[in-house]
Amino acid sequence: MNTYWNLDTSKILHEMESTPDGISTEEAGRRLQKVGPNVLKPRRRFTTFQSLAKQFTSPLVLILLFAAVVSLVAGEWTDAIIVILIVLASGLLSFVQEFRAGKAVERLQAQVVTKAVVLRDGKPMSIPAGQIVPGDILMLSAGSLIPADGIVLDAKDFFVNQAVLTGETFPVEKKEGPVPADAELTERINSVFMGTNVRSGTAKALVVRTGADTMFGEIAERLKLRPPETEFEHGIRKFGILLTKIMTVLVVAVLIINIILNKPPIDSLLFAIALAVGIAPELLPAIITINLSKGAQLMSKSGVIVRQLNAIENLGSMDILCTDKTGTITVGVVSLDGALDTAGAPSEDVMRLAFLNAAFQTGIANPLDEAILASKHTDVTGIDKLEEIPYDFQRKRLSVVVDSDPGTAIRPLLISKGALDNVLSICTSIQVGKDAVPFNEGHRAEIKKQFAGWSEQGYRVLGIAAREVARKAEYTVKLDEREMTFSGFLLFFDPPKPGVAATIESLKQLGVQIKVITGDNHLVARHLAESVGLPVEGIITANEIKEMNDEALWHAAERMTVFAEVDPVQKERIILALRKMGHVVGYMGDGINDAPALHSADVGISVEQAVDVAKDAADFVLLSQDLDLLVSGIKEGRRTFANTLKYIFTTTSANFGNMLSMAGASLFLPFLPLLAKQILLNNFLSDIPAIGIPGDNVDEDQIKTPHRWNMRFIRNFMIIFGLVSSVFDYATFGMLLFILKATESQFQTAWFIESLLTELVIALVVRTRFAFYKSRPGKALLWLTIATSVVTFALPYLPFNHFLGFTPLPAWVIAALIGLTALYVVAAEIAKKYFYAHASL
Repeated sequence: MNTYWNLDTSKILHEMESTPDGISTEEAGRRLQKVGPNVLKPRRRFTTFQSLAKQFTSPLVLILLFAAVVSLVAGEWTDAIIVILIVLASGLLSFVQEFRAGKAVERLQAQVVTKAVVLRDGKPMSIPAGQIVPGDILMLSAGSLIPADGIVLDAKDFFVNQAVLTGETFPVEKKEGPVPADAELTERINSVFMGTNVRSGTAKALVVRTGADTMFGEIAERLKLRPPETEFEHGIRKFGILLTKIMTVLVVAVLIINIILNKPPIDSLLFAIALAVGIAPELLPAIITINLSKGAQLMSKSGVIVRQLNAIENLGSMDILCTDKTGTITVGVVSLDGALDTAGAPSEDVMRLAFLNAAFQTGIANPLDEAILASKHTDVTGIDKLEEIPYDFQRKRLSVVVDSDPGTAIRPLLISKGALDNVLSICTSIQVGKDAVPFNEGHRAEIKKQFAGWSEQGYRVLGIAAREVARKAEYTVKLDEREMTFSGFLLFFDPPKPGVAATIESLKQLGVQIKVITGDNHLVARHLAESVGLPVEGIITANEIKEMNDEALWHAAERMTVFAEVDPVQKERIILALRKMGHVVGYMGDGINDAPALHSADVGISVEQAVDVAKDAADFVLLSQDLDLLVSGIKEGRRTFANTLKYIFTTTSANFGNMLSMAGASLFLPFLPLLAKQILLNNFLSDIPAIGIPGDNVDEDQIKTPHRWNMRFIRNFMIIFGLVSSVFDYATFGMLLFILKATESQFQTAWFIESLLTELVIALVVRTRFAFYKSRPGKALLWLTIATSVVTFALPYLPFNHFLGFTPLPAWVIAALIGLTALYVVAAEIAKKYFYAHASL
């Protein structure tokens, strides 16, 4: 692979067949066709046939198909064909539902696509990052995700965070100009790499590699650690392990015992495998996909775009939301309320210094500079910017060097603006009237008093300082940000958002605790929290956090409401501490410094206006910066979680009970209680109403509090309701054997109807904690249940019933089966009342 970092600009442009104005749109289209999309792994697009075939790759289905083939070889072709048809119908059902849901989600997620600005036809153009090709000229600025590998053509105060590739703690400055061919990755200061992000400054970069050819792509296998398992995925995995253990024991035991009892080995094998399929919630992946897809669609209508589907359940489980205050708790429109001298009086000189600093800085766009520029216009004609020392999160200040009269003997002026303490730390004098006097402890005490007073009123206070510097080629923090004169204060105000107090109360009613994590000082943060009705149980500052080890922070984080003056690393520590204490934690952020916390949170939330790196790290993107959107999102997450559990509860009650009963009955009956094809048909028909579960109504009590996976709860539910089901199963067996004196086909027909009816009605019972008649089911679930019940009763009387092993039953038997089912509903309601009185989820 060619190296480019050792070549000069003209040579690279020539080799890439590009120009300083980029390439044409037509040429970009040709290159995209040739090299493919700019992604690490092109998204695999399944054909309709491939998507359908994928439904038949689960171990259970493959084993079942293998057993059907064995039946064909043994000459039992009718049974084998019926089994295969049922398997195909079940796979088609899953395919249709998952395919439709997947398409819907793709359309939603397309609303949030990472874009990049490139030069095409000599003009800046915003395009999806996947369409970038070698030869494009990238226009990069603070907050941009770098979408491809490139060579810097032109840069100004350009710092890049490339820790994802190199592990470097601090941003690295990038400049134009060749470096040696054997330079290591960290030494290639003229190169930018896919997956890194811009912290400050601006640059133009020529794209030389895209997609899998990038440095990130080359080492992707080493870098690509599996994303942390979500709470939802962890629960599904544990549920699968539980069912696998049950299926293994049941299937092996039934198969061995039936063979010992000299029952037909092929029938016994099919019966045992069908039992496993009967217990397995094979429609669960489809139900989950449909549930999440429907949840994502409903959330999008509320202005919440879902980027990671599995995070929907986490949003519903969230019990702590950490957020910055700007734009969420406050209006987000910052205004400059005053430019004051050191005595606290309005000052034109301080205003001028602030304006020059804001006007000439090219780093991270921020509302404070926008407020300064909007408040007053200062004529900058004839003023040149000589240098900029960009803002960073360690210094917490920004400096510019301006030359107010080029070509004269007047010395340039260095102006620093930033957090008050950080500006004071580089000052040795203070402006008092027209004189600069040595800075002393008396001055410091007075400044702190003024600062505390303004902060307690809710103002954010910055300091501003200046000094004359000698003319030179380069200015640095170490040599030039020193011995400055403190000039005055800048007071900013961002009022609380109207209605935010009601929103915070709504979140509290949903069991979600708000914690504010901010870079502002603790006095401002406390004032704001109290003004919106957020109870401040504790405040902790960055300096206090710095002194704590991880274990101490774990315990402190739970008690605190406000975390003030924190840096990006501390934000991440706070999130991890809260998670360590067993909370499901959400984090809402929109800035460059929020990316680590967004990655670490169970639920990362950003906004459409956020920088690219924040949106890329988030699970959800809000179309507006409003906590009200989260309230509806949380409710939808809980509805989705509740409906997922309904299918699991149905599967682990009647299904488990019926399969357990059949396994037991097969030991004393002279024939199998159900043929394999009948078990599979039963399982297929009982899954049809489950398609309506994602659209089912959810009781309000299931939305009011966060819910989490509890395998002990699910296991106990399965045992109790499975045993209730088995009691009525054996009652049915007794009626059929001792009253009806049923033949083999009569027994199997009656038991098929009874077992299917119990599975249909139990879904209506366990879908709510209340009496089933007090909670209205969704229309789809109700009508699909009714339709399936009609089909169940009709099957024994259809012309092809003998192919399925069914026979018509006397009317009194049908009536008795309906009566037993009604008694089962009553018993299940009693068991449900008892169960929820002694258990909680």
